[in-house]
Amino acid sequence: MKNLGLIMMPNCEALGTKVERYLQEKYHVEESLQINLICNRFQNGEGKVRILDSVRDKDLYILTDVGNHGMTYSMYGKEHEMSPDEHYQDLKRVISACSGKASRITVIMPLLYQSRQHKRRGRESLDCALALQELERLGVSNILTFDCHDPNVANAVPNMSFENIYPTKTMVQALEHIHHPYVISPDMGAMERARHYAEMLGSKTGVFYKRRDLTQVIQGKNPILEHVYLGSSVKGKDVIVVDDMIASGTSMIEVAKELRNRGARKIVLCATFALFTEGTKAFEDAYHHHVFDQLYTTNLSYLPDCIKKQKWCQRVDFSGVIGEVIDTLSRHDSLQTLEVTK
Repeated sequence: MKNLGLIMMPNCEALGTKVERYLQEKYHVEESLQINLICNRFQNGEGKVRILDSVRDKDLYILTDVGNHGMTYSMYGKEHEMSPDEHYQDLKRVISACSGKASRITVIMPLLYQSRQHKRRGRESLDCALALQELERLGVSNILTFDCHDPNVANAVPNMSFENIYPTKTMVQALEHIHHPYVISPDMGAMERARHYAEMLGSKTGVFYKRRDLTQVIQGKNPILEHVYLGSSVKGKDVIVVDDMIASGTSMIEVAKELRNRGARKIVLCATFALFTEGTKAFEDAYHHHVFDQLYTTNLSYLPDCIKKQKWCQRVDFSGVIGEVIDTLSRHDSLQTLEVTK
């Protein structure tokens, strides 16, 4: 216990505080586990980090949410919203301030930085692999992430521990009130995730195939022409549509519309990370028109308060899961005992 230290990046304080409280209750202590720090920025936007407490021989766990777009700073007299790139730079600053002093550094990054740029075609950058290799060079021992877009990115750092925590068990517990649902994957890439949900729920699965226009590229992607459903009839059934991430949410809503047209009784959307990159108006309209009944997501990434208050949005707390993972690793036990890595 004395050697365990939590570093909560400013972008992850709410979740970090819950994790600390969980560990304090588990260990029956009142003393803080937090290592305090200051993240400053000069007026030209350059950053600086200072660790306020000793980290000598500590087993450090750094919690960060690189997707937190609710943080701002002043640059040249104007308010500037922080991007994932800037959050990642601050993380590297914290690691460099601790390197050579801490006994072990574990980075807990639920939303893996650049996880959607995990492979490349032609002359594209390979950002996720490069970032992981950079963290390894800085002295990080372990990376913990949740529902990675492609867990095979771990191949970029074969000599560093990379743990992909699956949210399935905790999410299924939140969905237990839905009896005998069909689990639907919105595309072929999410089929394995849907299968995990279906196995735990003891239900059937279905999948949508995205037929794209390969002659055009809009916003970096070939536009979707049609969502083609492959699976059993959903008429009169409750369905759960599962994915790792909601960005704009367009595909998820289109899938929900198609399921409703096919006679689905109750439609629940489920995503580990709800980013809403284009706002929530489309979801508000879809909910108002009974396209879907509820959306379940986690508290592993930032959501503005205005979205948290929406009737259709339910957040599942994962602070206990992170607390259990930290406790297990600090005792040098296997995460397989928690059943969160499969």
